[in-house]
Amino acid sequence: MTYQECLATATERLEAARKLIETEIRSYPAPVAGCDAQFNHLVGMRGSISEALAALEGPRFVPTPRTLEPPDGAF
Repeated sequence: MTYQECLATATERLEAARKLIETEIRSYPAPVAGCDAQFNHLVGMRGSISEALAALEGPRFVPTPRTLEPPDGAF
């Protein structure tokens, strides 16, 4: 298996997990704002998954002796 295939698999599984969490959030009974730990956990996990997907999809800055700092908009 190549690293590209591994990344594609990871992306597919993260997207599937995000859909499952979104479905669970939509079907969750109305929580008391800020007081429902399980609901807050689901929302937090959804954010973590979205951040992981963004990290896999976006370019990553690698410093070199000529370019120690990322240009504007790069990470």
